[in-house]
Amino acid sequence: MRIGYLINTYPRPSHSFIRREIAAIEAQGVEIHRFAMRGDRAGLHDPADLAEHERTERILEAGGARLLAGLSRQFAASPRQVGQAMQLARQRAGAGESSLSRQIIYMAEGARIAARARDLALTHIHAHFGTNSTRVASYARLLGGPRFSFTVHGPEEFDNIAAQDLGGKLALAEFCATVSSFGRSQMYRWVRPEDWNKVEVIHCGLALERWGDPAPLPRGPLHMVAVGRFAEQKGFGLLMRAFARAWRHNPALRLSLVGDGELRPQIIDRIAAEGMAEAVTLLGWQDEAGVRAAINAAHVLVTPSFAEGLPVVIMEAMACARPVIATYIAGIPELIRPGQEGWLVPAGDADALADTMLLAALTGHDQLTRMGMAARDRVRARHDINESARRLVGLFSRATG
Repeated sequence: MRIGYLINTYPRPSHSFIRREIAAIEAQGVEIHRFAMRGDRAGLHDPADLAEHERTERILEAGGARLLAGLSRQFAASPRQVGQAMQLARQRAGAGESSLSRQIIYMAEGARIAARARDLALTHIHAHFGTNSTRVASYARLLGGPRFSFTVHGPEEFDNIAAQDLGGKLALAEFCATVSSFGRSQMYRWVRPEDWNKVEVIHCGLALERWGDPAPLPRGPLHMVAVGRFAEQKGFGLLMRAFARAWRHNPALRLSLVGDGELRPQIIDRIAAEGMAEAVTLLGWQDEAGVRAAINAAHVLVTPSFAEGLPVVIMEAMACARPVIATYIAGIPELIRPGQEGWLVPAGDADALADTMLLAALTGHDQLTRMGMAARDRVRARHDINESARRLVGLFSRATG
């Protein structure tokens, strides 16, 4: 079986879960050709991401003239197919998904992928994210390309549901994978009931063989770590407000931040205004090894997000045998059970988050260790990438006959 994987921008530091999924599927004997609309070479530092960049075909590097020429050739060969695709483009532009000119660009990208799929003898295309990458896959199918499927992660796919046209995309697709039961429920909201049987829950996973015996919890006062983009959606502004309140009650608390983003100036200002320079450490972006080292140096991961799918960093912390403080949203409660693998707090509630930090600080070392080991056992049972890959290969086999 030879299939294509399609992602809008790939690889990216935040998409290591896709890289792991591809590697696990290839280990089961499936050949995968990587497609991306564009790359992000300047943002890559991890050697594994750099190697993946070299393996990936970037569609937009063909150039606009070449892409439009390919669409013209497709029209000459099969005007009916192009007419159907153009009808869809007009409908989606009218529904506000994007402008008609952008839809035509997606069509041209789809024509290019359809042609490359024929050249490479690909039997199926799988897109990650139910946004424009899946739209391009749907155009590729209408323009004579192979059947396709897609994975929905959230929250972006569920933010502007009318424009995303998840029901229309699924109607054209063979199946849709969601990373949580919550994601499946959202798909059920917006697709035809007769297409419910196309929706499958396939968890993102970890290569568990790379997660050996966990490092012991450090001794000393509670040290928390947060990992992610410094953005409102990720709750970093609220995190700093909550930590400041908790730190005023317990000045021994420590917090490390891994990541960067548009809220960095505000975070720096908050640290200075509260006099927390010795309590908060900014570690910047880190590769996988750096993230793991930061998690191992902490007692607890804190994830204060306002909107998520099911964050892979939570799985990574649990594999490191670290309890998690997270918000009670999306797929997170499917993985973390309060009092067992960590704590859940209402999203947007700085006081509840601060109180939970203080509660974690009062939790004994042995109890934190037991919670961490429970977290490790749970993620190993639910998020083995080899099991997820096995299920995907089965779906690809069924889709391709």
